[in-house]
Amino acid sequence: MGATFLNKDAAPSGIGLELARCCAAAGFDLLAAAGEPDIEAAAQILRSANVQAQAQALQVDLSTMEGVDRLYATAGGRPVDALLANAGRGHGHGFLDEDFTQATLALDAIVTGMLYARSGRVLITGSIAGFMPGSFQAVYNGTKAFIDSFSFALRDELKESEVNVTCLMPGPTDTEFFEGADMLDTKVGQAEKADRAKVANIGFEAMLDGEGDVVAGWKNKLQTALGNSSVLSDDATSLIRLVVQGGRGPRSTSGPPPQVMPGFDLTLTDVQTAQVLTYVRQSWGNMARPVTTNDVTTLKRKLR
Repeated sequence: MGATFLNKDAAPSGIGLELARCCAAAGFDLLAAAGEPDIEAAAQILRSANVQAQAQALQVDLSTMEGVDRLYATAGGRPVDALLANAGRGHGHGFLDEDFTQATLALDAIVTGMLYARSGRVLITGSIAGFMPGSFQAVYNGTKAFIDSFSFALRDELKESEVNVTCLMPGPTDTEFFEGADMLDTKVGQAEKADRAKVANIGFEAMLDGEGDVVAGWKNKLQTALGNSSVLSDDATSLIRLVVQGGRGPRSTSGPPPQVMPGFDLTLTDVQTAQVLTYVRQSWGNMARPVTTNDVTTLKRKLR
């Protein structure tokens, strides 16, 4: 079984490397492609992780047709069972603005091959950042909004085929991203982050299960389920009610399935609920007012 792991224009590390580890552990042979020279070191790590799996490295620019042609030539005609496309690299306080047509060249080519083979799985790494405006990181959030939307649309276009598309949407994760973006002195850079191996495993399992999208971490599910305007509203009533009673996101005709979250009335104390909601409202550079324990207690009394 052949698998292709793409880490386009990004260092072969972080969530991308962990996704490749998942593939190796599952017995996939790997063709790991990235724009950085240390892709060979990453391939060696993958070979060591599973002696049964073959891992081949290719340093290539996948935003060009020449790069895509080299990828196909290296694959040597082997069928691609799974395509994992992962890219996200900060460059200072601004972020690299890509030509989106070039950014999807490899996806277009490999998905076309999957359609002819009538089989294939695609996992695209987006972000919950695509659901919200990002102060001082507007280009990054905008590109992630494109990736999220592109994934949903591609899945809908392929729904009558045997090719499945999954979008992994993590929140802040423990990778080199924040160091590369010079964001270690920011609130989100210093906050606790999700374990990258766990995030990758969540995405990999969702791809195997044929899910349309998956948000890693229930705090992030909360933010995407409610929508950014409610999360940052001065009146936190709706937000508190969601955590206490649970709820689901909006349903659309062709978009991803709605995010569902259970109620935590019997799981979290009022103090914990206030702390969690304050974290969500002040993550990714947002500065909404904190939710107090009294806010939670007062609403819960009314709901009873």
